[in-house]
Amino acid sequence: MHLHFIGIAGTAMGSVAVACAEAGYHVTGSDEGVYPPMSDVLSAAGIRWHNGFDGDRLLGMAPDLVVVGNAISRGNTELEAVLDHRLPMTSMAGFIGTHFIDRNTSIVCTGTHGKTTTSSMTAWILEHAGRRPGFLIGGVPYGFRSGCRAVPAEINNTHAGVFVSEGDEYDTAFFDKRSKFVHYRPTIAIINNIEFDHADIFDSIDDIVWSFQQMIRIVPRTGCLFVNADDPVAVDAVKGAPAPVHLVGFGPEATIQITVEERSSEGSTWALQREGEPLGTFRLSMTGDHNLRNATMAVLACVEAGVTADEARLAIAAYQPPKRRLEVIGTWQSCTVVDDFAHHPTAIRATIQALAQQYPQSRLHVIFEPRSNTTTRAFFQHELAACFAGAASVCVGPVNRPERYSVEDRLNTTQLVADLGQQAIPALSLSPDRATDPSWGADVVPWLEQHAREGDVIAILSNGNVGSLRSILTA
Repeated sequence: MHLHFIGIAGTAMGSVAVACAEAGYHVTGSDEGVYPPMSDVLSAAGIRWHNGFDGDRLLGMAPDLVVVGNAISRGNTELEAVLDHRLPMTSMAGFIGTHFIDRNTSIVCTGTHGKTTTSSMTAWILEHAGRRPGFLIGGVPYGFRSGCRAVPAEINNTHAGVFVSEGDEYDTAFFDKRSKFVHYRPTIAIINNIEFDHADIFDSIDDIVWSFQQMIRIVPRTGCLFVNADDPVAVDAVKGAPAPVHLVGFGPEATIQITVEERSSEGSTWALQREGEPLGTFRLSMTGDHNLRNATMAVLACVEAGVTADEARLAIAAYQPPKRRLEVIGTWQSCTVVDDFAHHPTAIRATIQALAQQYPQSRLHVIFEPRSNTTTRAFFQHELAACFAGAASVCVGPVNRPERYSVEDRLNTTQLVADLGQQAIPALSLSPDRATDPSWGADVVPWLEQHAREGDVIAILSNGNVGSLRSILTA
């Protein structure tokens, strides 16, 4: 079967394309601005790809199925050729659901925060236990070479086949505005939390809850949902769910209760109880209660899929975090430099708390880049001012692509600095004018030279390039 990927150089699209090539499909693709490392990854997998789009070229290749990337819209010459000539087409999520998941057990890890970590942990536990899962995960999860893999052919669509998905609530494609996770038809669904995000496609938290409920409605009665008992929005969303619901949390209302036995800079130990019955004690070499909850969800999902509690205990104790999740990337002037993906107020707060647990004797300096479609707007103006508690200083990068919004609708970084000052947190904001300079990270260095001292921790929080600051600090 010949698959052609329009938009093949996206992180997820490229990972899926490589997994398809490894699974025996004939794969081609096209994109604009294809550069390393993705260009090298595609070539190493034997995939023929083109830099630039050409509808006539695509028609000449005569693919059996065209996979249309989320970033592709009407007017793209290859997409128009597909539509004009009625070639078979699908989205990336649609392809995964039909060709990789199909009748395998589907574990879908969802939530505003923690999707990548939880899905990585879940895939790792299954792999460690010898279950050889397929998976689709953002980034490269611990223990694997890529972010996507098909279930091995010899166990595909059997009782042993398990596929783990990072269940993204973002929309699917230009022609399908449902959230991606609907295509994955979960047998076992994890809902870590539900908060407002993705302001470019959702207008309110109600819209997001509605999208989650579309997924909740298709979980079979023979499956189940593991839901954060400490998140009232998530708990409310699953009321009336057709499948069994297990509420997982630290509070007394949880049906599966987490009891922390030890927190240290080396990680956490906790016990699980289901309605008063012990499920065991577990150890994770990561800090932060949010990571402990992620690990708990992964353990429970894997046990539901047939892994023993002992197998899960051994696997989670050996787990290491994926890239850009509390990742130590180097040192700068005797300070530890940590990289993390946090770009939402709740995630920022959790990351700061985790770093305080991991480095209790160190002061923490945070560099935050407002880059997502939500944090670049004024929507979280007050929430951002409240989420940096515990930081010794904060540097706020320029709002990414500020021209998209009016001054009134854009995050006011000057006001954010003033609000942090009211909390006695020294802060600096870089002008939105600096956003177009790919090396604006150099502007942060004088601030760090003024505030950081030996033994401190510098945390870079962003889902983007941060003006090349990572390479500047670790050169």
